[in-house]
Amino acid sequence: MDQQDFEAAGAAGAAGAARHGVLAALAERRRTASRPGARTDGRRIALAVEGGGMRGIISGGMALSLHEAGLTGAFDAVYGASAGALTGAWLLSSDPGQLAGWADAEYARAMIRPGNPLRGRPVVDLYNLVEHLYAHVARMDFDAILANPTTLHPLATHTGTGVSTDLHPLLTDPARLRLALRASAALPLLAGPPVELDGSHYYDAGLAESVPFRTALAQGATHVLVLRSRGPVAATAGPAATAAAAPAAVVPSRGSRMIARTVLRRYPAALRDSYLARAERLLADEELLGRHDLAPPADGPAVLSVRPGPDAPKVGRLARDPALLQAALAAGRAAMDDLLARLP
Repeated sequence: MDQQDFEAAGAAGAAGAARHGVLAALAERRRTASRPGARTDGRRIALAVEGGGMRGIISGGMALSLHEAGLTGAFDAVYGASAGALTGAWLLSSDPGQLAGWADAEYARAMIRPGNPLRGRPVVDLYNLVEHLYAHVARMDFDAILANPTTLHPLATHTGTGVSTDLHPLLTDPARLRLALRASAALPLLAGPPVELDGSHYYDAGLAESVPFRTALAQGATHVLVLRSRGPVAATAGPAATAAAAPAAVVPSRGSRMIARTVLRRYPAALRDSYLARAERLLADEELLGRHDLAPPADGPAVLSVRPGPDAPKVGRLARDPALLQAALAAGRAAMDDLLARLP
């Protein structure tokens, strides 16, 4: 797709967003001051938050902008994958402003610890992040999250089946909420072993559902706003571009094949197969989300994606540079602010 095609697709996406059913539903709830637990409109509006390690700072910035716009209460449920589950938890806590902490150097140091392998711990130290930083330093109000009428749905991948699993039914107390947040982001190799909950073990949601909108739809969402941590790709330009990209996009990377042969070798084949199919699923997600963005269906569920702009900084999973993280947070906020400016 050349620059002219890219700009045309972006313009079409902006025009579609301006009249999109998701925005209309959010605007109506804002106008009527609708609150969770006291709805009369018959809708189920979900927020789906993509992660991606420190790349999740971008969708975190979008969530922060939603909070500042006073729209958190317009959602009935928040679905999060990996770092997106952490963002969802902060959004539903008593202090969502701490989402700005994504760009704090202390946050990055707590989560990304390159020297950890020398001490027998994973590079991505979820235990330190959730059980120390969130519990004792930048305190997350776990009780407020559990009591929030807007429900939190951290997704994770079941190691026995390779299937994306909603951990919401297991969130019965703060300790189990912390376990669920760690499970959702427990990436093989980088973040250590899977996390156990009720006798089952779970890895990062991204092994089975990187963009957590399909579970929301399966659970009856009528409208889904998807916060993406990835920028625009060719698949959003339409089926032709998707088909052209398919041969290269569906091949698992060399690193993925290595992890499947080593770290995941003792687990059932279903988990390895799910992990190796990630690229193919992501391509299918891009194609489906692109169609929803550019041509919202006349009936059935409405899904709208918010993406960082093409000039947003590229953030790796293990990024720790404060200037880069601040720029990424700002890019996420700007993308959401731009979308909310189009609310009818």
